[in-house]
Amino acid sequence: MKNEIKLFEQNKIRSVYDEEKDLWYFSIVDIIAILTESERPRKYWSDLKKKLVNEGYIEVSEKIGQLKMLAPDGKMRETDATDAETMLRIVQSVPSPKAEPIKQWLARVGYERIKETTDPALSLNRARENWQKLGHSDKWIQQRMMGQETRNKLTDYWKDHEITKDEEYAILTNIIHQEWSGLSVKEHKQLKGLKSQNLRDHMSEAELIFTALAELSTRQVAENNNARGMNENKKAAKIGGNISKRAKEDFEQRTGHKVVTGENYLPKNTQKKQIKAE
Repeated sequence: MKNEIKLFEQNKIRSVYDEEKDLWYFSIVDIIAILTESERPRKYWSDLKKKLVNEGYIEVSEKIGQLKMLAPDGKMRETDATDAETMLRIVQSVPSPKAEPIKQWLARVGYERIKETTDPALSLNRARENWQKLGHSDKWIQQRMMGQETRNKLTDYWKDHEITKDEEYAILTNIIHQEWSGLSVKEHKQLKGLKSQNLRDHMSEAELIFTALAELSTRQVAENNNARGMNENKKAAKIGGNISKRAKEDFEQRTGHKVVTGENYLPKNTQKKQIKAE
């Protein structure tokens, strides 16, 4: 199972790819939120699910399961998910002008997956296009991709050294982030006015650089000490984060610019909605 965030008109849809079945599973609540623009998509989905069952769509309810996906609080939590075929049937039950675009999007996701398995470069191109849509420069995108490579090497190390649970990855990541930035991942997202959005997609170039430095330092410290399990990797995470913290403080002192900021790349209409909701 591989967790991934997909974009539909700059709205994020949590998705999980099952390699054994070669199927994508999508967060139903995320798609319901887009279709209805409701402030309570979970309640809307709960009522709709009961209606579908009462009307005899038993096969639909049997094809809906719960998968762990990244929640707004940064933790992996179970949420209702289903495959594209069943999702299409659910979409048909929701009166919305976005129903047809969502159907086309679901069909396209399946086709793109087939192409990406034969040509991985297509996946990179798609990520680049999504970042461009958010208003990022080519320089920022290059830094984001380099940072992702650094992140992947760190998580690969953890995977090979007795870090197995999603919550363990999240805890270690948060230790590194808290150490270098002075904020938890959740606090940093709140500072930027983010909810379900990926924090790194809304970082400045400097924030990306110091995040990458913290994760690179953490991996090299862990490798030097052959860190295994949570306790040893927590120590490496603190040291790695602190290396980046000292570099950040020196940078800020010499340039007069703060690294951690509240700036984001949210569309203006999204920012207005969030401010109004708050």
